[in-house]
Amino acid sequence: MNRLITYFENPILRHILFWLAVYVYFVLSVNDTSTFAGYGHILEFYGLIVLAQIITAYTCIYVLIPKFLNRKKTGLFIFWMFFLLFTIYTFYQVLRVYYFDVEYYSFYNEAQRNLAMVSFWDRLTYFSVFLSKCILYLTPTALLLMAQFYKNQQKFSKLNEQKKIAELTALKNQLNPHFLFNTLNNLYALAVDKSDKTPEVIERLSDILDYILYRCKENYVSIQKEIGLIENYLSLEKIRYGNRVEVNFTYPVGAEVKIAPLLLLTFVENAFKHGVSQELKKAEIKISLIINNTDILFSIYNSKPSSTYGNNLKKEDPLGLKNVKQQLELLYPNKHEVIIRNERDCYEVKLRLQQE
Repeated sequence: MNRLITYFENPILRHILFWLAVYVYFVLSVNDTSTFAGYGHILEFYGLIVLAQIITAYTCIYVLIPKFLNRKKTGLFIFWMFFLLFTIYTFYQVLRVYYFDVEYYSFYNEAQRNLAMVSFWDRLTYFSVFLSKCILYLTPTALLLMAQFYKNQQKFSKLNEQKKIAELTALKNQLNPHFLFNTLNNLYALAVDKSDKTPEVIERLSDILDYILYRCKENYVSIQKEIGLIENYLSLEKIRYGNRVEVNFTYPVGAEVKIAPLLLLTFVENAFKHGVSQELKKAEIKISLIINNTDILFSIYNSKPSSTYGNNLKKEDPLGLKNVKQQLELLYPNKHEVIIRNERDCYEVKLRLQQE
């Protein structure tokens, strides 16, 4: 079966089958055989039509379109297309006058005999006949171009999907080590102090690693899983900073919706890195996650030392924030909004995502 499918994927064979189908269609669609001398006449006549269509199609697709239309030489394309059609029409009339009208004249009815008496040069000036023949010649060309366009669109979509997957993989590979580096530093600090909280940290870290390594391979995951990830991360950071930080995380989430994994965690990491680690007094972080009928609304606020205000304004977005913005462009194109407020004493991010 697979060999048969591969065989029919051969482009030459597909083209042969296409033209054979066109030819058979013409032959079988003849309703009044009395206008022909016999089946030999029918086969020859429509063989001529299909030959004209083949010449038109491949000259147009493989010569005129690449050489002129694709290079935006529209005027030259129209000129040479007209020249091609008129040349083929002339070739058709030559065979009609000097072969068909001679070979099958005795079988013609009165209307066909009257037409056969018209001179070759007069036939070339019949614009209505020329126009109808042009439409006939170009019909298979249009079908082949539509098939080619569909195939190219499929190929383009497949390449875009592959590119999207590769970019997302690269972004996640940048994000995960960044997160793990921060978390392992937390664990190291507790281990050095021989803290009783070390086992809890290891358990939380184990849950986080399990999620990152095995449970967020898809482009979209349950938002409940992301909430669990953030809760684990917050627990680790609370153990590390103790009374130096006050965290308030509210998430009145009832509906089961999907979200891209690790997006929200990046903003949480950023809040601790720039709002808590450098704060000598007590820092504050407020996180809110709300689901309505159409959107996922996430906001995070963190206080920060006023001494860092000028420096933070001049700096570019941290690596994690850059990555999450790229992921948003890939996974939520034209379906997201990020608002960042950078004040002297606080930093706030508001994120709106359209539900998938």
